[in-house]
Amino acid sequence: MSRLFGSVRSRATLGATLVVAVALVAAGAAVLLSLRANLTGEAGTRAERSAQAVASELAARTPLGKLSGLDAEDTPVQIVDEDGVLLAASEDLERISGTGIAEVTPSPARSDGDDDGDDGDDGDDRHDRSGRSDDDGRDDDSLDPGEIAQGASYTNGTATVDGDTEDYRFAAVEVETPDRGRLTVHAGAPLAAEHSAVGTALTSMLIGFPLLLGVVAAVTWLVTGRALRPVEGIRREMAAITASEDLRRRVPEPATHDEIARLARTTNATLAALESSVERQRRFVADASHELRSPIASLRTQLEVAAAHPELLDLDGAVEDTVRLQNLAADLLLLARLDAGERPAGTRVDLAALAREEAAGRECVTVEGEAVEVSGSRGQLGRVLANLLDNAQRHARERITVTVRREGDQAVVGVADDGEGVAGADRERIFERFVRLDAARSRDDGGAGLGLAIARDVAVRHGGTLTAGAAPAGGALFELRLPLAGADRGTPSA
Repeated sequence: MSRLFGSVRSRATLGATLVVAVALVAAGAAVLLSLRANLTGEAGTRAERSAQAVASELAARTPLGKLSGLDAEDTPVQIVDEDGVLLAASEDLERISGTGIAEVTPSPARSDGDDDGDDGDDGDDRHDRSGRSDDDGRDDDSLDPGEIAQGASYTNGTATVDGDTEDYRFAAVEVETPDRGRLTVHAGAPLAAEHSAVGTALTSMLIGFPLLLGVVAAVTWLVTGRALRPVEGIRREMAAITASEDLRRRVPEPATHDEIARLARTTNATLAALESSVERQRRFVADASHELRSPIASLRTQLEVAAAHPELLDLDGAVEDTVRLQNLAADLLLLARLDAGERPAGTRVDLAALAREEAAGRECVTVEGEAVEVSGSRGQLGRVLANLLDNAQRHARERITVTVRREGDQAVVGVADDGEGVAGADRERIFERFVRLDAARSRDDGGAGLGLAIARDVAVRHGGTLTAGAAPAGGALFELRLPLAGADRGTPSA
């Protein structure tokens, strides 16, 4: 069960079905309540019309025994005086509730007296019971003789007429009769139609709603399955790539413009970047192994010769190989830290002062510029300037110029030499690891080919750039651009 509802497809289907179910229940309840209220209101209107008709006859002095409203088969009627005494009721009325008067048999004295006629005194007494006073004042609810009260009051109840018991909507209407005083007419209208209509609607909902929910669930299941089919294809291909470790493979990209297509494109871009990173790491390990092999082999040879023939020991060569091996190991360690995403420190560094420190002791190097501060690692930035100066010294003829200046929100450090320069086709390739141009193939002259690669990686980690171009004197010009201290630093590239 947990596995079934653990899929997106199952959860989407369940969620859609639940939402529709709640909406249908709410809508169904609203329809049933509205239908019931409308039908109950119609029954109340019919009951009021029946009560108004009987009240009109009473206002016209019609004797109780001759009221036509008492003969209706489906309309139970009660006539009550202001003392709550039942004066008349429908002929076949056997039981009634909801009107406040449970009696169904009129009082013999009241009904007989009305049929025989009333004398003036009785009329005066009833007139006094109507609530009117002898003086000019009138009560708020007083009515003139023959006047019927506006509106009616409604109640629900039951009545048994000729052996049939049903639910009714009762309306109570008051009338001021000329000869009997204030009377109240209770008339009912059956609610059988309301019950039947509400029952039919409820039955239809109980049958239709499950069918509709089944259709919604089926459609949602099919639609989500169709929409998620490319995701399953991506998952299978990723599983195959993981199993085969073949990063050249790519996941299928659906020919759509939705989120799944963007997911597939992003996944393929990630695979391409991962493939490039792995390939770069493989080349790095191979090149590092090759570069380390030479000084180690040379140093071993010298030590073996020295062990057999101490007088032939080349001490200067052994020291030189050891230093070269130490520098290479330091370069490899720094590149490994940079590849691991090491963030530079937030120390403020004066590039002009740092350039003068790195240029100290070097021949033919001139530093020009103002104090410009950036935020970063002083050691790593010093390594960048040292590598640029080492590269310039290997190629310069007579002069190296270092300039430090501001350009907008950036600090710019330029290292120019008067050598042969770098060809346009090689100005990006020289920043690759272990790359040495033909003019600098000798390890004695060109090193291991890591200096410029390290310089660019450090620049990128500091939110800046390092580019190669042509110097005014005809040699090479390397420009280091870094954001000034306090300026927003862009996201470094990987």
